[in-house]
Amino acid sequence: MKKGIHPEYKEVVFHDTQSDYKFITKSTMTSKDTIKWEDGNTYPLIKIEVSSASHPFYTGKKIFVDTAGRVEKFNRRYKKK
Repeated sequence: MKKGIHPEYKEVVFHDTQSDYKFITKSTMTSKDTIKWEDGNTYPLIKIEVSSASHPFYTGKKIFVDTAGRVEKFNRRYKKK
C-alpha cells in the first residue's frame, strides 16, 4: 500500500444515544469528543442514533426515531408552487 493516502484505522467508541449503549470497534471515523473506556485508555467518541441495541428489528420494540425537521425540510423544498 502507498504511504500517506489511506485514512488512519484505529479503535473508536460508538455511543447509541437512544439506548445509552456503547461499544468499541475499529474505524476510520474521527471525532473531537473523547471518552475514557473501561481499560483506562481514551478513545474518540462517535455518537449515533440507531444501533442493534435500539433498532426495532433487533429489539422487537417500536422506538420513535427523532427525525424532526427532515419531513418539513423535504416538504418546503419540493412543495408544488
